[in-house]
Amino acid sequence: MATKTTTQCEFGTVYDQFKGNPKQAIKHLLKTKEGECTAALFRADIGYIDIVWGENNPKTNNGYGLKHIIDKHGETIKSLGFNIEDFIPIVVQFGNLSVSKTGEEYILESNMFRVVIEKFAYGKSKQWLLTAFDLRKKPKK
Repeated sequence: MATKTTTQCEFGTVYDQFKGNPKQAIKHLLKTKEGECTAALFRADIGYIDIVWGENNPKTNNGYGLKHIIDKHGETIKSLGFNIEDFIPIVVQFGNLSVSKTGEEYILESNMFRVVIEKFAYGKSKQWLLTAFDLRKKPKK
């Protein structure tokens, strides 16, 4: 009986079966809460983008990637009437593209949200979903 080989990376298990299928990739990471779905997102002017579940960001000691977006913006995204698996691909596909001042990140921005795609991971060239920001003005208390 042949055994299945599992590839590992800094983010955990590498799942390559979700290429070009961000909705299923996000649902899978929501279930497994670890790993990386390679080439799940695609945008013609950037190319393929990986979606990662990051537990501990060494810079902030918080999650990053999909975990960070859910922890920080999950309720806001729901209040806008979206599921996370629908929302992220929309912003990635239709957001206005710019490059960060350092040149190390792509920024995709809509009227309400900004999504950041990191160009490197652990010293290697790699395009992956890093974080998102709510751009709407918050009411003053």
